[in-house]
Amino acid sequence: MTSSTPRAVVIYSGGMDSYTVLHRARREGYELHALSFNYGQRHARELDTAKQVCEQLGIAHQIVDIRAIHGLIDSSALTDASQALPGGDYDADNLSATVVPNRNMILLSLAIAQAVNIGADRVFYGAHGGDHVLYPDCRPEFVEKMNDVAAIANFSPVTIEAPYLHKGKHEILADGLAMGLDYANTWTCYLGETLACGECGSCRERLAAFAHHGLSDPLGYSSSQRSGSDEKAATSQRPGSDAETSADSGEGRHDV
Repeated sequence: MTSSTPRAVVIYSGGMDSYTVLHRARREGYELHALSFNYGQRHARELDTAKQVCEQLGIAHQIVDIRAIHGLIDSSALTDASQALPGGDYDADNLSATVVPNRNMILLSLAIAQAVNIGADRVFYGAHGGDHVLYPDCRPEFVEKMNDVAAIANFSPVTIEAPYLHKGKHEILADGLAMGLDYANTWTCYLGETLACGECGSCRERLAAFAHHGLSDPLGYSSSQRSGSDEKAATSQRPGSDAETSADSGEGRHDV
C-alpha cells in the first residue's frame, strides 16, 4: 500500500457478517486496520479466528482488551456464563437476553478513535437488516445518529459504513459467495465448543442462509438441527474458495 491509499478501520468480530465486510472493504482498495474486542464474552473462538484470518491476509489487526468494563455490561447471556443461552429462531421474546448493553456504541467509539489516530476516514461494521427488530444498535436510525456524532466529535470527521444495513443474512452470504469467500473461516455460534451447536438463534439464522442458497454450511455442527437444515440444501459447498485467502494462507483454515 502507498501513502495515498485510503485507510479504513473494520470492526471484525470473526463472524460471517464482519468477515464479509472485511473482504468487501479490502476489495474496495482500503488499507485496513481490523479491530476485534474482548469485552468478556463467553468464549474467544471468534477472536482466535479473526486473528488467523488477518494473519493470512496480511491485514493489520489488534485485539483490544476491554474486559475492565465487563461489570458494566454483564446483564446479557452473552457476557454472563451463569445465564442459559436461549435456543430457537431469533425472536424478541426469547432472545432479548442476548442484547449486550450499548455494545455497538462502545465499539464504534473506540474504532472511531483509532480511525482518527491513524488518519482513516471510514469505520466499517457488520450491522444487517435481520438484526433490526432485536438489536437497537443495528438499526438505520442508530447508524445515522452515530454518523452525525462521528462527523463532529473530532477535528477529523469519520464516516461509519454499514454496507449490509438493509440486507438479510442470505444476501450477505450471496455477496460473500460472489467474492469466492470460504465461510469455514468464520464462527457464528454463541458457544465456543469444537462444533457449533446448531440450536442457538445465531446458528439457526446462519444455517437458514446457506439453505436459502441450496448449500451446506462448511462448519461442523453437533446438533440434529444441522441435518434438518441440510435437507433443504445441496450436499456440497459452492465450488471455489477465496483465491486471495488460499494464496496467503497455504489453504489453511480455522473455524470462527
